[in-house]
Amino acid sequence: MNKYTASLVKLNIDERIARLRKQALDREIPVADDETLQFLLLTVKALQPKRILEIGTAVGLSGSAMLLACPEARLTTMELEEDRYLEAKENFASLGVKDRVTAYLGDAGEILAMMDGEYDFVFLDGPKAQYEKYLFDLKRLMKKGATLFADDVLLYGWVSGEEPTPQKRHSIVDKIRSYLHTVTNDPELITSVLDVGDGVALSVYLGEKK
Repeated sequence: MNKYTASLVKLNIDERIARLRKQALDREIPVADDETLQFLLLTVKALQPKRILEIGTAVGLSGSAMLLACPEARLTTMELEEDRYLEAKENFASLGVKDRVTAYLGDAGEILAMMDGEYDFVFLDGPKAQYEKYLFDLKRLMKKGATLFADDVLLYGWVSGEEPTPQKRHSIVDKIRSYLHTVTNDPELITSVLDVGDGVALSVYLGEKK
């Protein structure tokens, strides 16, 4: 997003979440940037999904914001790091959404493989190198017409080639490019890659359940 369009973003979120986001950023905990969160909330407010699946809970702020934007929604979310998982549970409680949350601690790939059910909306914000690995199970869990919102797919401009990729980051860039190639060529998905925040790939699932 260029400086002009970024200057137009006026993030309108619950003041409690705004305060918790600032505290998380001060501690260098990854949370969605303003542009991405704005677009995420715009998307869920328009779609009003009933069942949301989130990969990468962090401390629960994006998940809570989505639930506050969608009063009838329930959230299933998963986080690998225990300290963030525990903090997220505290935040879900303090923000009044804990009764609408099922939170899992563990590796998302392993958890997804054991899940069933159908989801209207997926927020993919976990380990970027695993996005393509998750895709098989995500499609299995998405109902027809569900939306998949994958964050950070341009990764500091490295994936698009706008910025040179550091030597240690070539592997993750290759894996994100592979994910983007897959979702943009999958006949069961319609996908747009957008220059929002650090890059968003927005996909709609067109497939029929067998």
